[in-house]
Order: sequence, then structure tokens, then C-alpha cells
Amino acid sequence: MPDSAQPPNAAQPPAKALDMPRRYGIGVNVAVQIILALALFAGVNRLSWRHYWRWDLSPSQDYTLSPATLNYLGSLSRDVQIFIVFGRDSKVYGEVQSLLEEYRLHGRQRVKVRSIDPVRDIERAEQLKADTGLSLAQNGVLLRCGVNKRFITEEELVVRESGTSTNRQIIEFRGEDAISSALISVVEGRVRRFYYLVGKGSRSDAALSDAYTAAIDLGKQQNFEVAQVNLSEINRMPDDADGLLILGPRYDLSEREITMLDDYWKRKRAGIFVMLDPGGETRRLNAFLTANGVRPRGDRVIFAESTSTGARKEFTVLAEFMKEVPFTRHLASSAITLAGQSESLELRDEQDPSLKEQSITLQPLMRASPRYWGERQYLEELPIVDEEDTIPPIYVAASIERGIVSDESLRADSSRMVVVSNSTLLDKQTMLAVNRDFVSAGLNWLMNRESRIGIGSKPKRSYRIQLTKRQHELIFWITSITLPGIVLGLGFMVWASRRSA
Repeated sequence: MPDSAQPPNAAQPPAKALDMPRRYGIGVNVAVQIILALALFAGVNRLSWRHYWRWDLSPSQDYTLSPATLNYLGSLSRDVQIFIVFGRDSKVYGEVQSLLEEYRLHGRQRVKVRSIDPVRDIERAEQLKADTGLSLAQNGVLLRCGVNKRFITEEELVVRESGTSTNRQIIEFRGEDAISSALISVVEGRVRRFYYLVGKGSRSDAALSDAYTAAIDLGKQQNFEVAQVNLSEINRMPDDADGLLILGPRYDLSEREITMLDDYWKRKRAGIFVMLDPGGETRRLNAFLTANGVRPRGDRVIFAESTSTGARKEFTVLAEFMKEVPFTRHLASSAITLAGQSESLELRDEQDPSLKEQSITLQPLMRASPRYWGERQYLEELPIVDEEDTIPPIYVAASIERGIVSDESLRADSSRMVVVSNSTLLDKQTMLAVNRDFVSAGLNWLMNRESRIGIGSKPKRSYRIQLTKRQHELIFWITSITLPGIVLGLGFMVWASRRSA
């Protein structure tokens, strides 16, 4: 073999020279991966911070705002500041904080919420006192919009059990009602006022009291006041009247009072809510309604049939809401039961010259189920449909709008009226949530507050379960003895089976 010959692997470079580029490439690759992972992590976090979804998993949707509140928050045109002035030891602090967080999230960045503990944040609390001029001596929620402000105390947010004890338990949380009403107050800058017509009797004193109390409760939710008025004691409707409530009168208005009512109706932005009592003697009031397009027929909406046990008459009316009307559309999937007696309403043709001259528009609001008809001889044992009766469709509620113009910006100047041919709508014994929602929607429509129309809030209630001594013992034996014993027995069986195997 010649001396110049070399081993076969003598020409290969050292292994260290080859490893350096390879390690450098791996390091760069790892660094790029780390940078990309951090960028992805930061991007996902930013995206989740700006765009996220919340789900209310509570069985009764306790942390979800009502459609009416959501509608109003969605149409806010001014910025609102809300301060939670609560000590952390308050029993309702968590409820209030969760509720107002929903207001902030749905307020389209117009609702700012801040929490101040007057015990721990003394400096901020004193500054808020100086800015608002309020004492803030107790827990509550402060709402401020421009120069308007409203402080809601803790006691206005809850309902406590009755009694004289100083430690009465909270049985109901009505935070959404109180805060939404205060929100409307600070945004609008004034409280609307409805006048409740008295002096015309009612089916009973209890029915009169129920309707008046229900109207006041609705006012607390929707930010309007209710004051009583007797037309026989005044010369004209007050100038600050945003609406007139005529709820189930038994006796008729005088000629002078009808003239006052007509003068008020011809104002701009007048509002009238009428609940008729079919058994009342209100000929002049009926004539006023007829002149404006809705004629009460004086019959009774009934269903009658012959059964094996004899004749059966049904005066309680099951009705449905009309889908075509904007302020009852949210109730279209619900049915309403009208207790007592109702009469059918005839809606005149809008092309009638007398209605056309006043630019009156009519809309049916509620229609009785097809099995009902308007019966004239309703006192008979088994009435049957004949020529003088009214066949379906039977309308039991209607709306009247006067002075509509083509310019949408001027529609707020129109006068509006809601007529219901039943006087039990607000009776305490028969009133359901859908009754309140309908009346609330009607009153907001009268006030040109379409943004507040929707299903109202449902208060959160606390319930106590009273258990007898025997029931306490039964619960103890089941939870402390029986169930642990079953688990222990199953464990012993598993242990024994494995040991034998």
C-alpha cells in the first residue's frame, strides 16, 4: 500500500463542526415557537377580554335583565354614572353588584359603574358627598346623569317580612325595578304623572283599591307618579297630566266632565287608559269612545254549551294578543284570562270622514278565542248565537291614536288611548304577570316610551320551609344514617369481592 493512502473516513470534518449549525437552527426554531405561542396567548386573551359571552345558568334566570330593561339600555342617548355605596357586610351587596354589572355590560358603554365602601374608602366617599351634596348616611345606589341624580336606599331595593322586629328577614329583592325607574328619572330629568279618576264608583271598594295600588306599583317601576283626581272638583285637566286612568267606573260622567275629557284628548301628547265595566251605566263615556272609533256594544262575551249536567255559561274570557301591534308583539306568545264580564268592541272604519278628519288610527289589541261570541241575551239559561249577536272575531281591547302625521319625528305629539272592555284586569285576586305586562306596555306607549316596552322584571323572592319535628328526624336519618350506610355497604361489598378473587 502506498504511503499517501489515507483511511476512508479521514476526509470527514470533525463532528463538532457539524453540530454547531444544527443546534443553532434548533434554537431559532424553539425561539420562534415560543414567540408565536406568546403572541397566540396574548391575542386570545385580548380577544376574550373584548369579545365574550355570559350565560345565566340559574334555574329562574335570576341574573338576567328583563327585556324591558334591555330595550331601554339599548336606546340610551346619555351617559350615566352609577355608584354602589355599600358596606361589604351588607346581605344584598353581592346581588346589587351582580345586577349593576349587567347594566354596565348592556349599556353600550354609556353606563359606568363604580363601587365605594364608605367604611374602607373614606376619601372617595367624602369626595362623592362633596360632588353630589348627599349625606350618603346609609347603604344605597347613586345614579347620576348630567345634573340629575337619584339615590336609592337599600330598603328601597328589598322587601322585608312584616312585623316589628329589628332583624326582619329579606323576602324579596326588587333591585331591577328600583334601579330601572331611577335610571329613567335621571335620564328624562322629570317624573311623569298619571291622574287616577275617582268619584265614579266601582264594582267594590276592594276592586277600586286594588286598581289604585297596582297603578302605584307600576309607577314605581316605570318612573311615574299616580295622583287622584275628581273631575267634578276641577275646571280642566291639570297641565302636568301625562295620562288619565279611568279604571272600571260604575257611574257616568256628566256633560261638563265629558267636555273636559274631550278638551284634554285634543291636546298634544294626551294619554288615556280606559277599563270599562260592562255592568256600569256609562252612556256618555261610551259615546265619547264611539266618536273616536271604538264602540262598546253592551253585550257580553261568553261561551255557552249544553252538557250532561245541564247548561254551562262561561263569562271568563281567554284572549290572545295581536301580533301586528308593536307594543303587544312581545306578548304574542302569551294568553290572558279576563275574569268577570267583558263586552265586545266594534272598531269603526278608519275611512269614516269624522275619523279621517282627526287622523285617527285604530288597532285591535286583544282578541277572544274563536269559541266566544258577543251575546245580547246573556241572562238566558242557555244562550245561542242569533242575528243580533256578534260573531268572531271578538275584540276586547283596542288602541286609538289621534293626530298621526307622516313625519316620524312628530309622532310623539299624537294623543293616544287604550280601551279594555273588562274592569278586572288589575284585581289582586285574579291579576297575573301578563296582566301587569300588558298594562305596563300600554302606559309606556301612552307616554311615547316605546323603548321601555317589553316583558317586565320578575322580583327574586326568598321562601321559608316550615318543617315539623317528625320531618326533621326523617331528614336526619336519611342524610346522616341511611345514605352513608348505603355507601359504606357498597364499599364493603367491593372490598370483599376483590379479596375473594
